[in-house]
Amino acid sequence: MSRPWLHFVGVAGSGMSALAQFHAGRGGRATGSDRAFDHGEHPSIRTALERAGVEIVPQDGSCLAPACAAVILSTAIEDSIPDVARARALGIPLKHRSDLLAVYVAQHQTIAVTGTSGKSTVTALVWTILRAGGRDPRLLTGGPAAALEAEGLLGNAWGGTGPDPAFLVIEADESDGSVVRYHPWAGVVLNLGRDHKEPVEVAAMFSEFRLNCSGPFVVGEDRNLDFLRPGAVTFGLGERADVRATDVALGPHGVAFTVEKRRFTVPQPGRHSVLNAAAAIATCRAAGVDLDEMVAPLATFAGVARRFTSLGTAGGVEVIDDFAHNPDKLSAALAAARDRLGGGTGRVLAVFQPHGFGPTRFLRDDLVATLAGALRPQDVLWLPEIYYAGGTVTRDISSADLATAISERGRDARFRAERDALPAMIAAEARPGDLVLVMGARDPALTEFGRAVLAALARRAP
Repeated sequence: MSRPWLHFVGVAGSGMSALAQFHAGRGGRATGSDRAFDHGEHPSIRTALERAGVEIVPQDGSCLAPACAAVILSTAIEDSIPDVARARALGIPLKHRSDLLAVYVAQHQTIAVTGTSGKSTVTALVWTILRAGGRDPRLLTGGPAAALEAEGLLGNAWGGTGPDPAFLVIEADESDGSVVRYHPWAGVVLNLGRDHKEPVEVAAMFSEFRLNCSGPFVVGEDRNLDFLRPGAVTFGLGERADVRATDVALGPHGVAFTVEKRRFTVPQPGRHSVLNAAAAIATCRAAGVDLDEMVAPLATFAGVARRFTSLGTAGGVEVIDDFAHNPDKLSAALAAARDRLGGGTGRVLAVFQPHGFGPTRFLRDDLVATLAGALRPQDVLWLPEIYYAGGTVTRDISSADLATAISERGRDARFRAERDALPAMIAAEARPGDLVLVMGARDPALTEFGRAVLAALARRAP
C-alpha cells in the first residue's frame, strides 16, 4: 500500500519525532525540519531520525512541493516559521500532530494511556508486556523506552513487524487537549492533578475521552476519578481497587508487591512505580494477558529515558536524571530519591529547572508548596533560570521567585541563573553518600547537564 509524503515541523520534539519515525517505518516518505538542527544542536536525535528513514531538511520551506500530502504541526509551532508560510502558499494542508495520531489510532486496536503523571512509563510498561507475549504491539509515546534505545532507536516509536491490524499503545496528551480527538479501543486514566490546566477542565476532557473508547476502560482509584469509575476496571493500593497491589516493599533500586497471590518486582524505585505497574497489569489483563505472563516482563522492565535514570556514580555520589516538572512528579521523584538513599545520612542535592514562563506562573504556589514539603532540612535545591524554548512570552516570573519562597519555608533553595556554573558548585557541596537529582522537562540538554555534574564529581573525587 502506497503511503504519502508527510513533512514534520519541529521534528526533534518527542511527539513529532515519534510520528515521523512511525510514518517512515510504515513505508511513507517523511521529511522533517527543526530550528535546533539548523543551529547544529541535538546531533544524536538527528542521526537516529535519519537512521529511521526520516529526511532532515532546513527549516526554510525550500523542501516543500505540491506533492507533499500534508505538513504536520504541533501547538508550539508559530505561523512565522517558513515551512508554514510555504505550505500555505502551495495549498498544502496543515495538520495538527494529533490529527495524524487519530488516524493511526483508528487503524489499530489501540490502547490509549492518559493522566497528568506517569503516562510515558505506563505506556512503555503495557507495550513491554504485550511485546514479551508475542503480540507484536506498535508504540507511539513521548518518553523513549530504554529497551528500544538499547536497539539503537530513539525509543519513542515502534512500527511492529507484522501486518495490521494489531495492538497500538499510545500516550494520549491532556496538556494540549488532544486526548479528546482519539477513539481508541481501550482507555486508561492514571490520575488527575494540576499541571497545564485546572483539574476541572481536564476532568471534562477525560469524560469525553471515556465516551470515545469502544472497549475496556481502566482508571486509578483516586477519589477525584470517581466520575469515571462506573463500568471501569480500577487499580491502586486500597480496597476500592479491582487490581490491587498489596504487601508493597519499597527498596532503593526497585519495588515489590503482590496482585492476587502473584509476586511482582519492578526495577524502578518509588511508590509511584507500584501504581504504574498496577495500571499496566490492569490494562494488559483487559487485553487478554494472563497475570503469570506479566511477571517476567515487569521484572526486567528497562524503564523510560529520564524517568529516574541513573547516570552513574563518582566519589560516592550518584547522579539521577528525571523528567519531573509538575507538583505530583516532583514529589514522586524526591520520594524515590529518599528511598534510594535507604534511610542513611545522605542528602538529596536536587536541581530543578522549570520549563516555560506560562507554566511556571500557573503552578507557582503548587511548586513552592511541593518542593518545600518534599525537601528535608538537610537537603539542598538549586534552581537555574526558567527554560525558554523560543516564541513570544511574558517574562514576569523567575526561578529566583521560587527560590525565595521555598527558602522562606525553611528549606535550602538556591537560585543560580547561569546553569553552567552549577556542576562545580554541586561537586563542591556533595559528600559521599549524597544523591544528585536533576529534574526538569522540555530541555533536551538536561541529560548532558547531569553528565557534566557527574564529570565534576569525578574530577573532585580522590
